[in-house]
Amino acid sequence: MAPEDGARRDDADTARSDSDASIVVRLPDELRAAFKEPLGPVYTDAEELLSEAGEPLIAVGDIVTYHFERADRRPDVALIDGRTKRHAVDDEVRDAVDAGADRIDATNPAGVLTDDLLTALRDAVARDDPTTIVVDGEEDLATLPAVLAAPEGATVVYGQPDQGMVAVDVTAETRAEFRDLLERMDGNHERLWALLDAEA
Repeated sequence: MAPEDGARRDDADTARSDSDASIVVRLPDELRAAFKEPLGPVYTDAEELLSEAGEPLIAVGDIVTYHFERADRRPDVALIDGRTKRHAVDDEVRDAVDAGADRIDATNPAGVLTDDLLTALRDAVARDDPTTIVVDGEEDLATLPAVLAAPEGATVVYGQPDQGMVAVDVTAETRAEFRDLLERMDGNHERLWALLDAEA
């Protein structure tokens, strides 16, 4: 997730994106440190992770999604933005992660969660078929609402730069932990919970 690595995009790009999406919550600077450490166990082998993962499987990030695709396991929900560590992914990754699944487009600038992204996430989780959410902006913070949108027993996986893939099993305990992180963000929490069908 590590929003501190990608949340300082060009101001002009951010301003353009802000005008296209309704921001629900924003990550304050003082909360960035909470994401420096992995929020679950770290895996470097996709097969090992998949052997222990629950259902549905939600992948946040192009590289995580790519590793699952290479292991012949299409995530039930994938969130991609065409970038990794602030650089565009290569053609092989892009072609693998953006093929063969239903698609929802969403706008989400760096360092925030928008109405657009949250609605797309809620709708994708409810679908029966694998769905890829293609984000114009950044998907780094999507792990937090994904844990609340997913049913108990699901696994949400995101990439930790230079470490591996972090797996978060969706339980009552992890939901409470991630709800607390979201509560500490600035913005409209009533709207946030309503979009996620989650109780405040």
